[in-house]
Amino acid sequence: MTIWLAIIYGVVQGLTEFIPVSSSGHLALAQNFLAGGVDQLFIEMINLGTLLALLIAFRKKLWSILQDIFIKRNFKLAINLLITAIPAAILGLTLSDFIAETHFFGATVVVALAMMLVGLIMIFLNPIIARLNARHFQITSVANVRTLKINNLRKKQALVIGLSQSVALIPGVSRSGATIITGRLLGLDSRDAAEYSFLASIPLFCGVVAKGFLSSSDRAYWSANFWPLVIGNLAAFVVGIIAIRFLLAYLKRQNSLRLFGIYRVALASSVLIFLLLTQL
Repeated sequence: MTIWLAIIYGVVQGLTEFIPVSSSGHLALAQNFLAGGVDQLFIEMINLGTLLALLIAFRKKLWSILQDIFIKRNFKLAINLLITAIPAAILGLTLSDFIAETHFFGATVVVALAMMLVGLIMIFLNPIIARLNARHFQITSVANVRTLKINNLRKKQALVIGLSQSVALIPGVSRSGATIITGRLLGLDSRDAAEYSFLASIPLFCGVVAKGFLSSSDRAYWSANFWPLVIGNLAAFVVGIIAIRFLLAYLKRQNSLRLFGIYRVALASSVLIFLLLTQL
């Protein structure tokens, strides 16, 4: 593993993990199109950088949650975040190897179709929400819809977001994309849905990072690739913080995932057209 390749992996990981375009989908496409593929174990190891980016970016919110738990004895948000994390954690432990080893889920066509489907949902999400709310509140503009706050989520809603997060085990879906879409449909605005999505991912990243130090083979991998892993994690950390701040600021202004949906549909269409032309 060269230092330059480690930087590239770190940048891609930090960017696509938080921007809702599917990091697993981009990695699957890279494995299918690039000579030599992608070192999946290296990608797992640089999740340390993305975890640190989350902890730094949300340090004030995490401190507030700790104060709620230990001073105010208010466990609601912390419990909801754990409820959201549990389905993906369970399915990740039981099905991640199966999905990784099953050629169907990693097939280029399946990844492209998943990226396109979720992209189309993102493009039309605001009109869908406006129509759904118009039926209940006689509201025709999505800007006027009454929104829910993350502190007021019910346990059932937290579980629904967690179940949607589990679907992102399929490459091309996007964990952040699925949870933000679900949060929006439940009544959160885009920025709050993204913030909740990122907070709920922290327990998952903790598990992934811990797993990278448990086995002797993983520790041996660290020893053999120490400096590339350090550089890759540093790149993922820096780019991850930038990506988180960009997304939250963008969603605060736009309250829409349309831009990311257009990118996903454009990329998926290009991949499908390329596959079609190569078969002619």
